[in-house]
Amino acid sequence: MKRVVLTFLLFFAVLITFAQPVFKVDSKNDADVKIFVANSKYDADLVVYEVETKYDATKDGLWFFTNSKYDAKKKIFFVDSKYDADIIVYFANSKYDAGWRDQSKIGKWK
Repeated sequence: MKRVVLTFLLFFAVLITFAQPVFKVDSKNDADVKIFVANSKYDADLVVYEVETKYDATKDGLWFFTNSKYDAKKKIFFVDSKYDADIIVYFANSKYDAGWRDQSKIGKWK
């Protein structure tokens, strides 16, 4: 029984680690991460797919936009120049495309 409980807790911890609820802030000073949106996934560090519920945000690149900054794992601000950005993202049409393209940028997100 103890092993089952530990397995469940480990699974839940992994799920929380990968979940990416985000909140869009109005000021770059309030942001944890500055984001630039690319026109091509080949120019992106991270390919993002917007999911409908926070429970669908189960891996890197699956983002759920919250209505409250307190429910978010990260507060993001969209910048107009890729040179001002911490991470360049591309919004994909499929959740299967979501994920990191440039592994060296993961540290700026975590």
